[in-house]
Amino acid sequence: MGSNGTANSTDTPAPVPLNPGDAAWLLTSTALVMIMIPGVGYFYSGLARSKNALSLIMLSMLSLAVVSFQWWLWGYSLAFNSNAGKFIGNLENAFFMDVGSDTSTTATALTSILFAVYQGMFAAITPALAIGSAAERGRIVPAIIFIFIWSTIVYDPIACWTWNPQGWAFQLGVLDFAGGTPVHISSGAAALAYCIIVGKRHGHGTDEFKPHNVANVVLGTVFLWFGWFGFNGGSAGDASARAAMASFVTNLATAVGGLTWMLLDYRLERKLSVVGFCSGCVAGLVAITPGSGFVGPPAAVAFGVAAGICCNMAVKLKHIFDFDDALDVFAVHGIGGLTGNILTGIFAQNKIVMLDTAAVPIDGGWLDGNWIQVPRQLADSAAGMSYSFTLTYIILFLMDKIPGLAIRADHETETRGLDEAELGELAYYHVDRLITVNTRTGETKSIKEETVHQGNDTNVTIV
Repeated sequence: MGSNGTANSTDTPAPVPLNPGDAAWLLTSTALVMIMIPGVGYFYSGLARSKNALSLIMLSMLSLAVVSFQWWLWGYSLAFNSNAGKFIGNLENAFFMDVGSDTSTTATALTSILFAVYQGMFAAITPALAIGSAAERGRIVPAIIFIFIWSTIVYDPIACWTWNPQGWAFQLGVLDFAGGTPVHISSGAAALAYCIIVGKRHGHGTDEFKPHNVANVVLGTVFLWFGWFGFNGGSAGDASARAAMASFVTNLATAVGGLTWMLLDYRLERKLSVVGFCSGCVAGLVAITPGSGFVGPPAAVAFGVAAGICCNMAVKLKHIFDFDDALDVFAVHGIGGLTGNILTGIFAQNKIVMLDTAAVPIDGGWLDGNWIQVPRQLADSAAGMSYSFTLTYIILFLMDKIPGLAIRADHETETRGLDEAELGELAYYHVDRLITVNTRTGETKSIKEETVHQGNDTNVTIV
């Protein structure tokens, strides 16, 4: 400052004026997206067998930890640097250098540190989604290394070309509000490559792999549904009517997606499947993500119905092409993201965007007479899917050739379960070592996952 209290030309630029309500909403949205990451873990854990339940929750939390470091190190700079190329940024903002109170590259109403911490949660959840396809046989340590490498050379470039104003897809006019391609298509394609490289589980095609804890599936769905209000609503960048609309259509598409999938399963089994409902909810969340800030409530119903049908049908692909996507990541996230991108090109409307008076007008989609929008959406979807699948396959193929970094666990480890073999801890130790107490004699003995009844003796199982 000069002696008269005015700023000299060489002083640091004044902080960007920021509405406290907008800042509070973005920080809240950051926390909401963060809670989705253990939500993924619980969703995946419940779908797996009990001997692998803890490892899937752990892998999700490791994704948060690894990517948080990678995002600070160079991830944010590679994705959102203001001097980025059409494909990827540079290292000018590595170590969060010059990331503070200046204007964000993408969301100009936000300071860069607020935008960076919010986007960091998006980066963290994406590989957590992908690694679910290798559940029950993918080793944990190589997965940690994979997450760091994949985030750097797959997620960051796709985020750059989609959301950075310098990116080719952004300049082409692709509409992706909250991550149809960077998050869902990229993770779905990576999941497909991962399960192909790691191979099928022992007993695939003969054994029945049933979810061990449907309550955990519901809990994970609740965390995801809850957190998605921040995932989509926060992507507006401010606490505006557009953010409220994004939140509403997210909720509506999720509800319709869950009902659609459940009814599709009911026609076959004549039972209302809890897992089917939860899977449909996640499919609805995925599909509405790219369009949530561009479409209104009637379109959200179409998103939910289409997601429930397309993703439900896509589950059959693993049987047709004989790959073992253990948790149907490609069907839900890859196909769901593609469905959402296409529907965004159809239903996007400028009047929804302009609910936020600070937003930049768009040409809209087919409803606004912009017939080129769907081809644009398809180009971005195809680029994201092919790039993610190819690079993921190459990364895992090379890692698998390095001593000590074999992607797949050996047969003995897979049989024992990753929890015991690689973590040394169990999610259900009290179930694994049940104790029965004979109340007549007072005699106790240990058994494994069964209760003994002998004659008229009363046996109490302590868990």
